[in-house]
Amino acid sequence: MGKVAHVNESNFDQEVLQHPGVVLVDFWAPWCGPCLMIAPVIDEIAEEYDGTLKVVKLNTDESPSVAARYGIRGIPTLGIFKGGEMVDAIVGAVPKRMITDKLKLYLEGN
Repeated sequence: MGKVAHVNESNFDQEVLQHPGVVLVDFWAPWCGPCLMIAPVIDEIAEEYDGTLKVVKLNTDESPSVAARYGIRGIPTLGIFKGGEMVDAIVGAVPKRMITDKLKLYLEGN
């Protein structure tokens, strides 16, 4: 899991909002079964898009204020951030293809 960074309330703004490119944020919690199911897919995406996409994980139990700021009610939620804004979100453990198709929409504009 080398390519996926862990962020929290103290470094979220710096790591995600101030990042110049596209950032995929995995809002998750350790007790969430679907979050654990999708984790290997997130790792694969981080490897495949290394250099073009930043991938981070945010534990919603440890950083509830960040999750609340973006209206995260169900996890897993994958937030797509660009230019300091959450531009899209994918809720639930969805197939990898669904995630990559949506990411391509934002990466192509880079």
